[in-house]
Formats: sequence, structure tokens, C-alpha cells
Amino acid sequence: MQSKVTMLTRLFEANRNEANAGPMKKYMKNHFPYLGIKKPQRSQLEKQFFLETGLLKEPFNREFICELWEKDEREYQYTALVYLEKSLNRLEKTDLPFMEELMKTKSWWDTVDAIAPKPVGKIAEKFPEVVAETIDGWAIHENLWLRRAALLFQLKYKGNTNEELLYQYIRLNAESKEFFIQKAIGWALREYSKTNPASVKKFIEATKLAPLSVREGSKYLA
Repeated sequence: MQSKVTMLTRLFEANRNEANAGPMKKYMKNHFPYLGIKKPQRSQLEKQFFLETGLLKEPFNREFICELWEKDEREYQYTALVYLEKSLNRLEKTDLPFMEELMKTKSWWDTVDAIAPKPVGKIAEKFPEVVAETIDGWAIHENLWLRRAALLFQLKYKGNTNEELLYQYIRLNAESKEFFIQKAIGWALREYSKTNPASVKKFIEATKLAPLSVREGSKYLA
């Protein structure tokens, strides 16, 4: 696996752009260094990498993701997320603890918001028992990113959303002062309002929520 990571590293290093790296780091509140490879170019490089290595034709490989997660520059974590998204149909119930560790490591909204609605959402869709076994615990976890993940894992479920569960998780976190929790509540409500606006409107009116959550959640409501 090291050889594949080495190939990707060489490819990315050859396209390092210091002029871009500074502003990209600043945009992410200086939490992570960047190579300075913007998404359109990175997508082309990733396409080249996956084509040349045949990695997507191989069994799902956590080691590849772990290697990229350990690297300093944020673009490597983004490529790991792309690999995850391209591997959704190969994820199993046993991969959920791995998703949790990824969200708890080098945590920020950019990685958590990619993992929660896609890999976690997919696993929970295939194996509904993980909600009671694991995700219920996230909703009240001391780690704010896991709480955010619990709020967002149904984001793409549309008509299959477990409304009762969504509202339950929101109520559990409604008094949070954390920006990222308040924002997640609003985002989850906004997305679900596209499917069931009347229900969301009623819930917002009946529930004491932070102004940010109400503003975000009401965006598409009449």
C-alpha cells in the first residue's frame, strides 16, 4: 500500500502551489496545511491516480485511508474521502467504528460533513441496527463532531428519513451553544423540509431552537 501512497504523494507534490496553499489554509481557520491544489485540479489528479493504480477495482482498503489521514496536508484527507465515496457499496457494518475514528481524528466540518451523510448514512441504511447500537450514543456524545454526525447521517434519506429519530436527536442538542451543532440542526431541518415542509414548519414552531438553527432550517419554508 505504501507504494500507492508514494505514487499519490509524488503526483501531488509535483503540483504543489504555494500561492494557493496560504489562502486555502486561512479559509480553514489555519487548522491544516495545504499543498495548494484546488478541487478541479485535484479531481483530475485523483482520476489519473485511480486509473493508473486500479485501486478502485481492489477490495476496500482501510490502510490506504489511514496512510492518507496521517499525512499533514489536507488534500490527502480529501482524496481519502473521494476513495470512500467511490467505495460506498462495499462498506459493511464493521466499517462503522472506522468511520467514527476518522471523524474523531483531524476533525473539522470538511471531513465530518463528507463522512456522516455518505459512508455513515450508507452503512445505517444497509444495517439499521447500528442506529440503536452506535448512532444513538453519538447524539449525546461529548465529542461535538460525533453529535454533528448523528444529526446529519440521514441528510440524503429524503422520504426514507426517520422523522421521529431526527427530531429526537435535534431535541437532545437543541440547547447546545456550539456553532457546529446549531448549524447542523438547521441544515438537517432544511434538507428534510424539501421532503416534508409542513412537518418541519410545525416542529420549528413547537421547539425552542437557537436562532441560527431556525434561520437555516426555515430557508425553504413559506
